[in-house]
Amino acid sequence: MVSRSYSNLLDLASGESLNLGRLGRRLPRVMTVAGIISELDDDNCNSVASDAPSSVIQERTIIVGNQLPLRIHRRPDNKGWLFSWDEDSLLLQLKDGLAEDVEVVYIGCLKEEIDPSEQDDVAQILLENFKCVPAFLPPDLSSKFYHGFCKQQLWPLFHYMLPLSPDHGGRFDRSLWQAYVSVNKIFADKVMEVISPDDDYVWVHDYHLMVLPTFLRKRFNRVKLGFFLHSPFPSSEIYRTLPVRDEILRALLNSDLIGFHTFDYARHFLSCCSRMLGLAYESKRGYIGLEYYGRTVSIKILPVGIHIGQLQSVLNLSDTESKVAELRDRFKGKTVLLGVDDMDIFKGISLKLLAMEQLLIQHPEWRGKVVMVQIANPARGRGKDVQEVQAETYATAKRINETFGDPSYEPVVLIDKSLPFYERIAYYTVAECCLVTAVRDGMNLIPYEYIICRQGNFKLDKTLGLSPSSTKKSMLVVSEFIGCSPSLSGAIRVNPWNIDSVAEAMDTAIVMPEPEKQLRHEKHYRYVSTHDVGYWARSFLQDLDRACRDHNRRRCWGIGFGLGFRVIVLDPNFRKLSTEHIVSAYKRTKSRAILLDYDGTMMPQTSINKTPSSEVLSILNSLCGDPKNFVFIVSGRGRQTLNEWFFPCEKLGIAAEHGYFIRWNPRAEWETCVPVVDFDWKRTAEPVMKLYTETTDGSAIETKESALVWRYQDADPDFGSCQAKELLDHLESVLANEPVSVKSGQHIVEVKPQGVSKGLVAEQLLSKMMQRGIVPDFVLCIGDDRSDEEMFECITSAMSGPSLSPIAEVFACTVGQKPSKAKYYLDDTGEIIRMLQGLASASDQASRNSFSHFSLDSLS
Repeated sequence: MVSRSYSNLLDLASGESLNLGRLGRRLPRVMTVAGIISELDDDNCNSVASDAPSSVIQERTIIVGNQLPLRIHRRPDNKGWLFSWDEDSLLLQLKDGLAEDVEVVYIGCLKEEIDPSEQDDVAQILLENFKCVPAFLPPDLSSKFYHGFCKQQLWPLFHYMLPLSPDHGGRFDRSLWQAYVSVNKIFADKVMEVISPDDDYVWVHDYHLMVLPTFLRKRFNRVKLGFFLHSPFPSSEIYRTLPVRDEILRALLNSDLIGFHTFDYARHFLSCCSRMLGLAYESKRGYIGLEYYGRTVSIKILPVGIHIGQLQSVLNLSDTESKVAELRDRFKGKTVLLGVDDMDIFKGISLKLLAMEQLLIQHPEWRGKVVMVQIANPARGRGKDVQEVQAETYATAKRINETFGDPSYEPVVLIDKSLPFYERIAYYTVAECCLVTAVRDGMNLIPYEYIICRQGNFKLDKTLGLSPSSTKKSMLVVSEFIGCSPSLSGAIRVNPWNIDSVAEAMDTAIVMPEPEKQLRHEKHYRYVSTHDVGYWARSFLQDLDRACRDHNRRRCWGIGFGLGFRVIVLDPNFRKLSTEHIVSAYKRTKSRAILLDYDGTMMPQTSINKTPSSEVLSILNSLCGDPKNFVFIVSGRGRQTLNEWFFPCEKLGIAAEHGYFIRWNPRAEWETCVPVVDFDWKRTAEPVMKLYTETTDGSAIETKESALVWRYQDADPDFGSCQAKELLDHLESVLANEPVSVKSGQHIVEVKPQGVSKGLVAEQLLSKMMQRGIVPDFVLCIGDDRSDEEMFECITSAMSGPSLSPIAEVFACTVGQKPSKAKYYLDDTGEIIRMLQGLASASDQASRNSFSHFSLDSLS
């Protein structure tokens, strides 16, 4: 890979070959995957595995964010640019959590537009001096990506604003979505320039790059990839309105570790995965994991912290000390309440001012004594909603000041500009209470900064006239809808929409006894000082290392097109069953046992009519007609249904209800594989199941001769799962002394006699054949779900025993690429039928010239 910037980004996004005529200097690490440059179009590199040799020794982390942690200015002579680190950037601050020998490379956009003629030079300077790789976006594409899809569609939706009308949030625009995908693809190309996929860790940040994991996973199946979302993740009822909801969810699931600030955000994400993708999650030894095509996607819940060292260095500045002295004199004799927010619709500035107005109405004693200082940072987005917020904020502040103010008292001080950091720090230092009352916010670190500033230092204590030994104090009023709220247990939590409640919280914060303020401050300071940004980064990367520990041992298969791409992790010996291979083995063997599941194997699960087709019956008759074969249908269905369906198959063996009933051939009587004296336990279990059925809409009871099954596939996924766990515990309790087993499966809870399983059917079949002196040299077992895994396990273990020929050909085959105890797979029921048709044709061809050395009827 080469270090350069691409001026023709449209060619890059479309996947056309690059013109390598103008090359900059090479990056210190070079990707050596052959042909990767010409395969920028993802459709042409469907399963590029990271098997390339690597010369990397030192550990390296690639940090990918929308913007690089840099400040950029034009040179005074207007020739070129000046760059410096942006000390306020979280991406820069997180380096505190990394070991000193870890190399960090940043990928992102610059805050200024760079002319195409300067891009190569700028890219080289940033790489050499800052280890930054800039992604240059054409202005139109950048606007559609950031101001369009990110700020008009994702940002409102993730903050719970639905596009109910064209003026209320952004309606979905397919062209903006395409711009979002194109930019994420450009970022993927930039990562490709520098990555050594077997060694590097990639950490992607925030909602701007949510589909980037798919592009990276597609190119490098074993990439070590973490993603952290810094905004809220909405509930499934909100998120499901997004037209590209599945694409984004599946893209995030191509990460190894996904991080969220709070459990609420993680819970909403997991609920969306459950409701929209049918995925279940579980907690293993404290770690939450989602099973996704053989991969475990870990979920991390950890709020980000602040860079305390940077804050303390600003607190020590003489400018800060001077500003604190100025504010001390300005607000002498008054209690300062402080708000610091961006000017956008979700920060609740107007609601906060209305609460201040209410405070002055309900508590006239605070007039002239309490001042609300509201610092309103410039909005990051743009549009009609920002203008409306600004207008309402100015009007409210003006009304309050005109109503309650006088020449010597201004109740609301509105600062509607970006302040230097030291000035903001000074306001923190003099404020008795900080109010963060956003109606929805991802994390919001303002309270953390406030706590550290209120701790102060010797110089500021002296400026404020405080004794060095005095105990520090602070008060916080925070919205319950912001990410930092759960970690600030000493704060007064409020519903920002309830203006009266916020006003009373302000009053409480002012009149609270000094010892209580000191205790709350001490508790907050202890937490904030030990959970800084370094702690957050170190914890996340430790979990990412744990999640990626077995990457090099994985056997990965990439499947799917576009944003539907995903990686399947399979056992190294797991492979697709070749029809030619199995037919060849079939022809040269003499004693064959064939066990076939029905639903999902010979009949698609999606079919409404489950009756076997004439083609299926013809295939079974051909297989059964071969005197070398013993063919068995092993199903969970009842024996009456199976008997009606397969009545035309004269020599077919049937195991019903997962093997509780067995009939060796149509002329034999049904047998039970497990002796059961009575089914009195049904009278206990059925009323319990009925109780849960009545209280769980969409659930039903299936009554079998040997079992009871509670099905909830049509119920609400979360409620159904919750009810299933309760039902399982309830049944295990009331049936503790009964000879039954209670098991949960895919959307079912089942009670059946102990010992009943499809594996037992396979075991009995092989045992009975051995008793008759028949040792199979060919075994085929096909199934599609968890119950069939017991058959696979049985015939696999039989390979080392006396029931199979030492040279037996054994084919355990599952339907679909997925983790399984089977050694082979076929993609769908269509391939299963075609494979069985191949075996049936081989039997028909040989039927005239062969004769079995045993009679299947003798097994009955």
